[in-house]
Amino acid sequence: MNAVPRFYDGSGQPLTTPTWLNAGPLRLLYEAGSLRYLTLGEHEVLRMMYAAVRDHNWNTVPGVLADVFMELHPESFLIRYTSRHRQQEVDFVWSGELHGSAEGVVTFSFSGEALSTFQRNRIGFCVLHPMTCAGRPLHVEQVDGTRLAGVFPQHIAPHQPFRDIRTLRHEIAPGQWAVLHLEGDTFEMEDQRNWIDASYKTYCTPLALPFPVTVPRGTRIEQRLTLRLEGAPAVVRGAGTAAPVTIHLDLAQARPLPALGLDTLSQTAPLAPAEVALLRGLHLAHVRVDVRLHQPGWRETLRRAQQDSAALGVPLELALHVSAAAESELAALAQALPALALPVARWLIFHTGAKSTPADTLHRARQALGPGAFLVGGTDAFFTELNRERPPLEALDGITYSLNPQVHAFDNASLTETLPVLAVTLASARAFSGDRPLFVSPVTFKMRWNPNATGPQPPADPGALPPAADVRQMSLFGAGWTAGSLPYLAAGGAAAVTFFSTVGYTGVIAGAAGSALPELFPAPADTVYPLYHVLADAGEFAGGEALACTSDDGLRVQGLALRQGGRLRLLLANLTGQPQTVRLAGLAGVGVGVFRGRTLDETTVAAATTDPAGYRAAPGTPVEVAVAVAGTGKGAGMAPLTLRPFAVLTLTGDAE
Repeated sequence: MNAVPRFYDGSGQPLTTPTWLNAGPLRLLYEAGSLRYLTLGEHEVLRMMYAAVRDHNWNTVPGVLADVFMELHPESFLIRYTSRHRQQEVDFVWSGELHGSAEGVVTFSFSGEALSTFQRNRIGFCVLHPMTCAGRPLHVEQVDGTRLAGVFPQHIAPHQPFRDIRTLRHEIAPGQWAVLHLEGDTFEMEDQRNWIDASYKTYCTPLALPFPVTVPRGTRIEQRLTLRLEGAPAVVRGAGTAAPVTIHLDLAQARPLPALGLDTLSQTAPLAPAEVALLRGLHLAHVRVDVRLHQPGWRETLRRAQQDSAALGVPLELALHVSAAAESELAALAQALPALALPVARWLIFHTGAKSTPADTLHRARQALGPGAFLVGGTDAFFTELNRERPPLEALDGITYSLNPQVHAFDNASLTETLPVLAVTLASARAFSGDRPLFVSPVTFKMRWNPNATGPQPPADPGALPPAADVRQMSLFGAGWTAGSLPYLAAGGAAAVTFFSTVGYTGVIAGAAGSALPELFPAPADTVYPLYHVLADAGEFAGGEALACTSDDGLRVQGLALRQGGRLRLLLANLTGQPQTVRLAGLAGVGVGVFRGRTLDETTVAAATTDPAGYRAAPGTPVEVAVAVAGTGKGAGMAPLTLRPFAVLTLTGDAE
């Protein structure tokens, strides 16, 4: 175990060496009481098997492992442990047993007891099928013995595609099937891509049953999962060593780079001059301001918005929130607007009593704002709410929804897994929105509010970070995740994307005040976060194109390719705590002989965050394009590059 610098992923916690296991032909990863990436040859069978304790507001109560016993063999394994979950009134403990046999059978047993009386929405197993299962056939045996045949949904299913599940049998490859048997509760499946998880989740306790439910002290819960294979041949497994990652560029496939902006979520006062200077360096297309017309102080919010818009030289994305008194609230806004002369790129219209914008609210907004206003509707919450309650398209100029990668899981790997799903949400939205532009606003690391809470959230503990804050915001991992999000948002056809916010815990810069909790969130005054430079790199190519850029192992390295005229910029992001070797392919015909490289890693992060202008002005290191393969033309590829842990490498070149 190696100590992790705080700037790596914000945690400062030691990294653990992955524990890879074998169960006959299956290869899988054991991690903190769960099994991940269950793979048969080149095919991922299951993304994950784990158990969760969810409180009355769907918050995941973390567990602490103890008494871990591991017996590992070349073709089999046995692991036992206990996991205790304590938070607020919740106190629950369970024993887990994981067993993998040489015949390729994996079992997971759960035996738990409530040590207090509390309310829960769910306790027990969840199984994730990877989103690469989309379109593949599966057979379901329900609790009453009924047998159904179907396929995993292609577009994101708004509601549960399968219910009352006892056994799932799905195709891995032609002639090869996985059979999952679930005991101890009734299970059903939801399409987790709704929340940008890269999976279909089969979980215990149907949502049709009332929740939350009181769990009396002493209640016992027993569950068991069994996975077996049908038609699977003996598979020769690789040694598990980390091969170089290849990033493939396709210069012929390009999409417009979305217009990029920031939210003003963290702001409570107009931007200071030093903050304005830093933010202008991002070449923003807009800033978002939320105006809650049902609350006092909205006129002051608009005045601040006017000041920030003028200082930054960008128009506004104004998000209007109205209540049941929408008609009078919008009338008051219409009276105030002439004196302000706000430059508004678009109006996002939300109603506090609805998860997705109702038709009558849009009608009233059109009356108040006039026929020339660009009205956008949808949801201020997850894509799920848009998918389940689709707004009236005839009343809209555009569609909007927000994204965050931490609804169900919170570790680095799970956040990395969400990146490809960004494009899937856009494709699914496009399937029902026609040619209307799609606006993703905002993208944050954690949810800003919980649209599905059944009660008030408990206040944050004294001295703790606000609930919306994530220490990865000021980390190299945060920069890599941001870089990895952009190619998928572009590929999905987003017209504009609003990221994070301007200053503070959820921002791109620390601001004039710096962090109020430096021991938890070390961000001194007037510094920038590493992700600032990713957005600046993209902002310098505003109006340009994002080229098709795919990684053969996106869980380790992601790539972003930008083009504007004859200029090309490549960002390579290592999303792991280990060095990674990267190869670039597909540069034939690009016409660039030498790139200039700038690294954002442990050797440069201090300069990049404290002297961003100086860091960006440095000329960079020359990186030559490798000799072309015969007959392919100049610039076929590049010599292998090594990225330090959580590093982002920016390569920029001009066509000769």
